Amino acid sequence: MSAPYPGHFHVTIATAGGKLAGKVCIVTGATRGIGKGIALQLGEAGATVYITGRTLVVTKDSIVGGSLTDTAREVEERGGKCIPVQCDHTKDEEIQQLFDKVKREQEGQLDILVNNAYSAVKAIFDNVDVPFWEFPMDMWDTVNNVGLRNHYLCTIQAAKMMVPRKRGLIVNISSIGGLTYTLNVPYGIGKEACDRMAADCAIELKKHNVAMVSLWPGPVRTERIQFFINESSANNVGNVNVRGMFEVGESIEYAGKAVSYLASDPNIMKKTGKILITAELGSEYGFVDINGREMVSFRNLKELLMLSPKTQWIARLVPRFIYIPKLIFALLGNKF
Repeated sequence: MSAPYPGHFHVTIATAGGKLAGKVCIVTGATRGIGKGIALQLGEAGATVYITGRTLVVTKDSIVGGSLTDTAREVEERGGKCIPVQCDHTKDEEIQQLFDKVKREQEGQLDILVNNAYSAVKAIFDNVDVPFWEFPMDMWDTVNNVGLRNHYLCTIQAAKMMVPRKRGLIVNISSIGGLTYTLNVPYGIGKEACDRMAADCAIELKKHNVAMVSLWPGPVRTERIQFFINESSANNVGNVNVRGMFEVGESIEYAGKAVSYLASDPNIMKKTGKILITAELGSEYGFVDINGREMVSFRNLKELLMLSPKTQWIARLVPRFIYIPKLIFALLGNKF
């Protein structure tokens, strides 16, 4: 099996009787990156995983590679069951067709939806340090059509399947950009809206025993991020040490482990409506990244100070056990 990044080796295991055996999942945007990693972990845990994306078979001119058939093959090499569905998440009719297919083939069962599809990574890195008023006129749609509006539409369709069965989990993949300015204006607005969507939908879903959460991975070494780092001579984007941040970042499968544990948690309803951080779930559930590393939350003061070249000297003096309380951390997004 080809490694998605240097140093990644994974032993194929059988999934019969896995902790998610009998569960049906949809992971949007799973040709590569976080979506692929989530699909691999859910499949390995025994679930039947439907994956979506625009690229069914990788093309020769693809810069970063990745396709639905590649992901499906890797899931099945680990003993899982994966059904690739080519879907353009900018098209409402294709979203509807996706859920109709799952409903028909699985007799109405859907246990887990992961809203991960995102089509703006290239556009964001092509416009680093560009002010919002100089963005292309379609930048808002590029960032938030698939990355926000689509998530809402998929959540509607999933709720229609989960509510009658009185169980299910919906996960929005978001980021710390929902709390404080990160990368650019449309990005931050979209991520905060993803968090608010999870919180508000959870209120209406709770009485039907359906959970919805927003998941914040840390920096993730996706294929496209790795390409950007390799091709760029810059270490920093604004005041953030991007190169250093991603070099010690999460694998694409770490968020998948988080989703897998959440989906098998009998007390998941206690977490509904909340923002959850992957590294903190790792500490709670006792899992590490696939390379054996124990990841550290960005609420860790030392890790937070290391993000900026201007504060790295302070970080070296701070003990690793100091965490910023969630109440104080939330004040980073205070607008009053």
